[in-house]
Amino acid sequence: MPNQPNIILFNPDQWRGDALGHMGNPAASTPVLDAWARTEAVSFANAFCQNPVCTPSRCSFMTGWYPHVAGHRTMFHMLRPHEPVLLKRLKDAGYYVFWAGKNDLVPAQNSLEPYCDEFYSAARKPLPPWQIEQAARWRGDPQGDNFYSFYAGRLDTQGEQIYYDPDWSWIMGALDFLKRRPKDRPFCLYLPILYPHPPYGVEEPWFSQIERGRVPPRLPAPDWTLKPSILRGIAARQKLQAWDEARWAELRAVYYGMCARVDHQFGLLLEALRAEGVYDESALFFFADHGDFTGDYGLVEKTQNTFEDCLTRVPFLVKPPAGVPVRPGVRDALVELIDMPATVEQLAGLAPTHSHFGRSLLPLIAGATEMGRDAVFCEGGRLHGETQCMELESNSTPTGLYEPRLAWQRQEGPEHTKAVMLRTREYKYVQRLYETDELYDLRADPGELVNRIHDPALAPVLAQLKERLLRFYLETADAVPLEPDSR
Repeated sequence: MPNQPNIILFNPDQWRGDALGHMGNPAASTPVLDAWARTEAVSFANAFCQNPVCTPSRCSFMTGWYPHVAGHRTMFHMLRPHEPVLLKRLKDAGYYVFWAGKNDLVPAQNSLEPYCDEFYSAARKPLPPWQIEQAARWRGDPQGDNFYSFYAGRLDTQGEQIYYDPDWSWIMGALDFLKRRPKDRPFCLYLPILYPHPPYGVEEPWFSQIERGRVPPRLPAPDWTLKPSILRGIAARQKLQAWDEARWAELRAVYYGMCARVDHQFGLLLEALRAEGVYDESALFFFADHGDFTGDYGLVEKTQNTFEDCLTRVPFLVKPPAGVPVRPGVRDALVELIDMPATVEQLAGLAPTHSHFGRSLLPLIAGATEMGRDAVFCEGGRLHGETQCMELESNSTPTGLYEPRLAWQRQEGPEHTKAVMLRTREYKYVQRLYETDELYDLRADPGELVNRIHDPALAPVLAQLKERLLRFYLETADAVPLEPDSR
């Protein structure tokens, strides 16, 4: 397959879009990504995921489908064999697909063989218990205000240079793969790593790398009256109201330290690609599946059916292969993660084999001045009676780390209502089935603290946004197979 670029998909988990130095965050320590965006890559400042939790978002960006197209709205409804997956498309086209990282994409009862040539699981040495498995060490009293905070702090390397967790194993496995990769065909390297997904914990030097005094102020807890009820419920169960700003700054600094570690690991990958002489001929994509509250609104972790920018806006950086026009820097265009597979297909010269809704980013990467999408969308939640969407399979207990959120997902109140976000540059509208809708003027209120859904001054805007939402569903309600059946 002449002139087909290698494809590298570097996919950290739960990285907020504002946790980057080149996005103006004074506390972020991301020198590799910052330099990359200045000199070789394009960084999209307004990139949005299509669901604010792991599995639905991954199902979306691997298919080019919004969650509603095939009902991928939970952590336990993954991609089935008949559904399209970018990794399978590349493998079928002759790419050698190497997958090192978490799954959250293919059901555990199904084989990964159709999707990759190699699923890396080996480790150079035994892995220590991951942070979440060491929770008893740092959670403290079940009645205390740290029990549901996800704050683990400085990780003990026990004399080792690094805290050799799954991420480090996967990164080192990827570096080894580059040395022994097949030389007779292009490869796809898929690295869906865990960080900076909480628990918030990182080892030195990244723990101390973040200046606590430079951590940006967090968004305060709002008047909950016109906010989604699940947020108010989670806040009550997480019990973080007594935290002072110093504790919040510490938690946020540790999160930024986790991002700094990922930035370093990405730098190791760039160095290895250059050392192997395949950097220029490779297309690199760096993007997260969704964001994290990290103290905003007095919350940690995430939700499954609210769409604040800290959850839905994500880092998304792209470097095309040599010969493809690129104007490095930051782009303000609205883009979505489902634009990733459309861009990969165009770079690889692959005609789509299914109908999807992504758009190639190559014109924007080349420096086109168009504004990208006029709106971006995100979806989540469930209908009353959809017990299959309660995520009962999580087997959470009353003391489980995720219980403040999962407890509401198991109830038939309005908290886990199905909802959809429409976001333009100026406004965000969220339609919710079983409780009050949301409308924010992002120019006056970028933190989404004041819900103006009942403000008559914005009634014309609301009508326009509802009309746009209807058109969105009309345009994307299904995906007709490209091959007609015989009759």
